[in-house]
Amino acid sequence: MNPGPFQRVMFTLYTAVFFLYLLGPLAVMAVSAFNTPQYPQVWPIEGVTLDWFAALFADRDMMTGLRMSLWIGLLVVCIAVPIGLAGAIIMTQIQPRVRSLYYLVVVSPVLTPGIIIGISTVVFWRQFTGQTGTRFLYDGVVLTVLGQASFISAYCMLIILARLQRFDRSQEEAALDLGASYPQVFRHILLPFLKPALASAAVLAFLSSFENYNTTTFAILSDKTLTTVLAGRVRQGSTPAISALAVVIVVTTVIGAIAYEIYKRRADAAAAARQRAALEAEEAEMSGTPAAAMG
Repeated sequence: MNPGPFQRVMFTLYTAVFFLYLLGPLAVMAVSAFNTPQYPQVWPIEGVTLDWFAALFADRDMMTGLRMSLWIGLLVVCIAVPIGLAGAIIMTQIQPRVRSLYYLVVVSPVLTPGIIIGISTVVFWRQFTGQTGTRFLYDGVVLTVLGQASFISAYCMLIILARLQRFDRSQEEAALDLGASYPQVFRHILLPFLKPALASAAVLAFLSSFENYNTTTFAILSDKTLTTVLAGRVRQGSTPAISALAVVIVVTTVIGAIAYEIYKRRADAAAAARQRAALEAEEAEMSGTPAAAMG
């Protein structure tokens, strides 16, 4: 049934309100980042300037927090993605009777409040490092990486598991029958198949770590990340330099998303071309077989 005029108007209105709600704050911050007043202002536009971007990069605390957030994000990726991969593989290997219990256990960190994860991480590692004499591990960066990875790895596992459920196990069996070892099957068959999911999990892990606040604010101790620095600045009063930071992050994210989409489409096109070439070669071989037999 075709929608009537009223339904079309309501759908258009809903779409406009949705995108206004979604993109409105970004537009406000983008305009205020180029406006000259000392406080975030959209209208009136008193002048256009790039001074707030210069002030942003000259802010020592902000740049220190940004570098710390990038470093922590990379470490979280290095820990959370392998843990998520292992968790997804185990999920497909264990007996169906215990699979639901295992799923509940590995997903439970996602349901735990970040404040609880941050506090429990600090308390546990303070006692552990004190009893084992490894006080050098009681560091804000180490605790933050461990606290964030404890729940971000569950997100990674869910992404990888969704891809792994479409994997054809007969490929592994065929490789093992031909004499391949389990590490070779994992490296040459399973990992290439999971490559898109691993890339998606790595991106999600990094972004989740970069924007995390609840766990970070307790686990970071005396160090600072970008989120903790921004939280302190907002309490003191926002400035257009924060708007400039938002513009930089949004532009970087959009460029990264576009680059990833271009790479993905080229990879898909190359895979399709290889598949077509293989099919053409197979058809040519099949069509040439009778001729060879007749000759």
